[in-house]
Amino acid sequence: AVVSTQSTGELEQSRKVQIYIPAKNVMQSGTHGGKKWRLRWDTQERFENPLMGWASSTDPLSNTQLSFSSINGAINYCAKYGFEYEVMEPKPVSKKRKIYGDNYAWSSHSRVVTK
Repeated sequence: AVVSTQSTGELEQSRKVQIYIPAKNVMQSGTHGGKKWRLRWDTQERFENPLMGWASSTDPLSNTQLSFSSINGAINYCAKYGFEYEVMEPKPVSKKRKIYGDNYAWSSHSRVVTK
C-alpha cells in the first residue's frame, strides 16, 4: 500500500479544473442554459468494481460540476481555492438559413427538385 504524506485538502487543490460552456443538446431546438459556464475537475483513477463490474472511483469530485453565470465567477472561484484551471472557449456557432418551403422548391435550370 502506498502511503501519502499530503492531506486531502492539498490533493484537491493540486488538481486541474476545466472551465467550459456545455454543448447544446442535439435532440432539442432550444438554447436554455447554454450561457452558463461549468467547472469540472479532472478525473482521477477509476477501477472496476469486483462485485458488479461497474466503473468505480473513490474520488468525491469526479462527478461534481459547478455552474457559474460568468467566466469571471468561475475563475475567481478557482483563484480563491487555489485550483489550477484551463478555460475552454466555446466554438462559434454558424447558423444555416432554413426555410420549410425550400424543401419543395423547383429549379427551372436543371428541372430537378432542389434540396
